[in-house]
Amino acid sequence: MAAIKPYYAPGSLSAAFYDLVTAADAALAGDVAVYAQLAPAGGSILELGAGSGRVTVALAERGFPVTGIDISRAMLAQAERRRAGLAPEIAERMAFRLGDMTALDLKRRFDLVVCPYFGLAHVPAGAAWKNSFATAARHLASGGLAAFHLPLLALMRQASQPDPKAVVLDEPIPGGGRLRLRVLERRFREGVGRLEQVIEYEALDAKGTTVRRSAERLSYYMADPAPLAAAAGLALDRAPIALGGVGDIWVFRNI
Repeated sequence: MAAIKPYYAPGSLSAAFYDLVTAADAALAGDVAVYAQLAPAGGSILELGAGSGRVTVALAERGFPVTGIDISRAMLAQAERRRAGLAPEIAERMAFRLGDMTALDLKRRFDLVVCPYFGLAHVPAGAAWKNSFATAARHLASGGLAAFHLPLLALMRQASQPDPKAVVLDEPIPGGGRLRLRVLERRFREGVGRLEQVIEYEALDAKGTTVRRSAERLSYYMADPAPLAAAAGLALDRAPIALGGVGDIWVFRNI
């Protein structure tokens, strides 16, 4: 096997095909509507882990001014390309910034902070989570809400060894060809609440010939977020909102 790359690293296929994979993921259906309902009409939104701008654009299209933060330059480059193709009245409601959600200070406050698609779960559930919640609190107006989409720990614990030959996603690539995904490795580490996976991306041309292949490591962490959020001054606002059968959106209020 070729060297395993980190997910969303420069040159990774996970970054290049992020939009295609998320568009095919039915478990994300309805997440933007949840976030939009948490913000006041026209309220300002800070998105932590904006990636290629999927949620950012959708919220801007609904009339919200949105600032998207991401640590990956490759993902932000895709977000900026997406923004460039939008109508001016939508594009002007969006801004993207390179930044680390565990150590961010924009010197301003927002009506809502969102961290979609398991963004927080990419970092260890300890000091990094506490610091990310502190970032949310630091950027929230008094009484403002913060929403974090997190995976279900029960499902992570059920992780079993996959069939590395089984194709778990097979989608057409715009312009011709296909993208296929396989899970080569999977294991759960109870002591740290971490699900580790190695996912192989295979890009084929219109003739079915493999043109690129990349094995990439994806890890998710999960723990009870409420105590770490409370340490940052965020109180659980409501019961977690179920999304797609694989995760919940946890909503906290800045107190």
